[in-house]
Amino acid sequence: MATIKDIADIAGVSIATVSRVLNYDETLNVTDETRQRVFEAAEQLSYQVSHKKKRKKKYKIGVFYYYSLEEELNDTYYLSIRVALEKKLEAEGLKVHRIRSTDQPEQLRSLDGIICLGFFVPEDIERIKSFQKPTVFIDSSPNEDLFDSVVVDFHKATKKALDHFIELGHTKISFIGGVDKDKNGTPYYDLRQKVFESYLMEKDLYCVDYIKLGGYNPKDGYVLLKELLLLDEKPTAVFVANDSIAVGLYKACSELGYRIPEDISIIGFNDISTAQFMVPPLTTIRLSTEFMGEMAVSMMQERLLSDREISLMVTVPTKLIIRESAMRVK
Repeated sequence: MATIKDIADIAGVSIATVSRVLNYDETLNVTDETRQRVFEAAEQLSYQVSHKKKRKKKYKIGVFYYYSLEEELNDTYYLSIRVALEKKLEAEGLKVHRIRSTDQPEQLRSLDGIICLGFFVPEDIERIKSFQKPTVFIDSSPNEDLFDSVVVDFHKATKKALDHFIELGHTKISFIGGVDKDKNGTPYYDLRQKVFESYLMEKDLYCVDYIKLGGYNPKDGYVLLKELLLLDEKPTAVFVANDSIAVGLYKACSELGYRIPEDISIIGFNDISTAQFMVPPLTTIRLSTEFMGEMAVSMMQERLLSDREISLMVTVPTKLIIRESAMRVK
């Protein structure tokens, strides 16, 4: 433990002066510079004590994936995060335990921490809380006071796509996305849709007929774009919730004789590995999925080593990758 004498030695003042400064004694006649030295010395010693490193050990980390294998294959967003997460765990020499939904707290006593990937229902979050282990969530933040989290800035990402369309002169802009259901059958709506609607309402460009929802897969993208193209007043631009949906849009356009981007502009989301090889190459929002997986592991290690009690949320920015699937309105 740091003592007043330690502070006095660093600050170059007497023990009595340190005591009076730290107790905000208004009758003490010292310069502001002296007060600053005392407070800085106290902070420095406090930091050194509270952040003293433990001897590094080989931690055992539980990983809990909410989504199914089918969902992962339909939308490779979670797949790319999972691969990066598992690579980082392996590179750091950490032991890994795959948590199942049926695991009980007593089965997880040997774990040092838990990393959860995906969107979890309230009862799952309560179970995770009952494990009483340091926990990092990736792609959701169910309780900022209890858990660390790594999330994407969907607000800014959606606005980047819409701003690009608007800069290109588009005013008839559509959204194709999905509505997921949790294991209880309760629907939860995509944040991108909410931002899309509110942002275009602000700009007086919103049209309810241009919102189409299904699944996050090429098949639904194919069907939903065909529905949009049956409208008398067709959209000139479509923002899709992921690049897998965009694949279905490309197929629908090819079958119906619509050209991308001459007849309809498209912006995707995720920047999957095949996006740059689509014809034309897909303009899309790039997510730093590898960074998200790696950051979750780093946050877990730091928390275990430092005994940090305050939870952190890391919000990962996105980048608009401009290719050839969106063009200026003629």
